[in-house]
Amino acid sequence: MAAPKKTTLKAPKPLVAGNWKMNGTTASLGEVKKLARALAKKKNKAKCEVMICPPATLLAPMKALKAKGVALGGQDCHAANSGAHTGDVSAAMLKDAGATAVILGHSERRADHLETDKQVKAKVGAAHGAGLLAIMCVGESLKQRKSGDTLKVVKAQLRGSLMDDCTAKNTVIAYEPVWAIGSGLTPTVEQVEEVHTALRKALVRRFGDEGAKMRILYGGSVKPANAAELMAVPNVNGTLVGGASLTAKDFGGIVKAYA
Repeated sequence: MAAPKKTTLKAPKPLVAGNWKMNGTTASLGEVKKLARALAKKKNKAKCEVMICPPATLLAPMKALKAKGVALGGQDCHAANSGAHTGDVSAAMLKDAGATAVILGHSERRADHLETDKQVKAKVGAAHGAGLLAIMCVGESLKQRKSGDTLKVVKAQLRGSLMDDCTAKNTVIAYEPVWAIGSGLTPTVEQVEEVHTALRKALVRRFGDEGAKMRILYGGSVKPANAAELMAVPNVNGTLVGGASLTAKDFGGIVKAYA
């Protein structure tokens, strides 16, 4: 009997996504134009997907720019498709405005709006239903890191925030240690590798080959100066960038880690 063929899983294409958070007005659109022009240059051709996640107010104006090579994403969505939810935006609305993805379960949403894993999970389902890529975030606080609970915390968030039908095509995981976001502090390469390896194992256990192909992004004080080192860590398939994504120069410098 012939031996069964071995299946080789194709490495996921890295994703470099910029989270503008509550920053930016139409005056900021020039930075997206600059980024698109830089990406178009042959010497800057990157072997990764590039995405900007601006405030919802800027999605339609950014779409109108037709910035080649720059995908758009939202920063949050409601679990419902429509209804009496003043101030909220649905996944379908984000898609209509030009988004192809949405960030969900970010630590700032979990902290500022007391979002639970159950609520994040419902939003992941809403994103999938609208045809959006869900970028689901996990991460530990400094207190949890110091108490040795990092892996316990991120695996619990992973387990509680994902639908059972998640695939590599509709879901991306972003690990962002809460204590590193905007603080200037960055985990060591060894710390990042430990968490990403644990997340990969958890994804494979639950989703099999799909879990092996799911992209796991690192986020937290990523800058042009440390991007290449962080992106080279095993099981790091890109990054979710905060403040450094607000300017084409800095964000482009991070994208160059994949040039």
